[in-house]
This record gives sequence, C-alpha cells and structure tokens, in this order.
Amino acid sequence: MQRTFKTGPSGPGYAPAMNRTAALVCFGIAAMAGVADVSRAGQAAPAAAADAAPAYTADGKLVFPSDYREWIYLSSGLGMTYTRPGAAGSGGMGPMFTNVFVNPSSYRAFAQTGKWPDKTVFVLEVRDSADHGSIVKGGRYQTGTMGYDVEVKDETRFPEHWRFFTYPAPDGPMPAGNPIPKDAGCLACHSKNAAVENTFVQFYPTLLEIAKAKGTLNPSYVHAEEAAPTATP
Repeated sequence: MQRTFKTGPSGPGYAPAMNRTAALVCFGIAAMAGVADVSRAGQAAPAAAADAAPAYTADGKLVFPSDYREWIYLSSGLGMTYTRPGAAGSGGMGPMFTNVFVNPSSYRAFAQTGKWPDKTVFVLEVRDSADHGSIVKGGRYQTGTMGYDVEVKDETRFPEHWRFFTYPAPDGPMPAGNPIPKDAGCLACHSKNAAVENTFVQFYPTLLEIAKAKGTLNPSYVHAEEAAPTATP
C-alpha cells in the first residue's frame, strides 16, 4: 500500500481525497517485513480469524480498526511516487512516510500459503517527515499523522473482492471511512501492477520471497519484471 499526494498541507491536516493519488492504494513500500515460511506450497489459504473481520456501517462505510498498531507491521516507504519527478500530479509536498500494517491472522495465512485469505485488512498510516530536530543532523524521521487508507479483501461484499477506504487524521474519534470510488484508478492500478493478488507485495521484501517460493506471483507482474531494467540498489 502506498499513497502519492498531489497537494496539501504538512502536519496533522490531511490532504483531501480528491487532491491526492491513492497509493495504498498503491500499498507499496520499500522496507522490512519479518515473516517465517512455515508450511507447504499449494495449501489453501485459511480464513482469517473472526476478530480480524472488517466491520461496516449501515451505509457501507468501513469502521476504522483502531487497534491496528497491535497488528503485524510490514514495512515503510519514504517519498514514494508512481510518476516521474515534475510530471503532472507528482506533487510538491515534502517526502512522507507510509507505514503498512496487516491483521495478524492474514499475515500468518500468507506466511503459510503466499495468498491473502478472505477478510484480510491492511492499514496504511501516512506521516509527515522532518529533516532537523533534536540531535538529527541528516536523514529524515516521522512526525505528525496525515491520514490513513485501508484496503480490504471481502469476497462476499465486493464483486472485485478488494476495496479501498480513506480516512482523515481527526482531532477526535475516527469516523467511518468512505470507500474510494472504483473509477478512481486504485483497483485498476493494483490489478495491473500488483505482485500478489491486489497487493504490492513487491515492496515487502520478505513477503516477496514467500510468494516466489509458493508460486503465487501474478503472471503479469512476473512478465513486467522480466522486461524491466535492473533496479538500482
């Protein structure tokens, strides 16, 4: 999950959904994930535990999983974009950190099978960054929360199985999240570019190794990687 912002303030205020390009929604992040390969290839993906199931309001909004920071941390990205620097929509904000979490039962299922079970929930936490403060003389560190995206796999609710929801960074209780419209490009982007199902596992290095071992990489991703130039370390 990764998000690229077009415009908006830094700090606690979150850029409105119409002024940003979803990136969890491009839930892609270059960092670390600690996972163990603990089962046999070809095993069916077990269902996520009931306590991890997503909850919805009567009007179809997603209740924010407030305990997400007790979930499994997958990785973080800094300033990731999906457009060339200076291109239209590439944004003018400073680099932001994006931290990705997934519900524990789905993490365990992926470690066993290389697949995401039904009712998988990802949370993308977006934070501003700073390059000076305290004893810092170089690099960047995370500061205020700017907003959240949540990606849900719910095969009974959504014909396309996956859906994205967006949230502000409120001063008070978190409101339920609005679904990002299907024509916003998020689903199409993930369907075209994701390494496993609808998720950017290519940016989770340890999970990527599991997917390779289990043979669950999307063929379109494999073909694109074979044709792409070698990445710069």
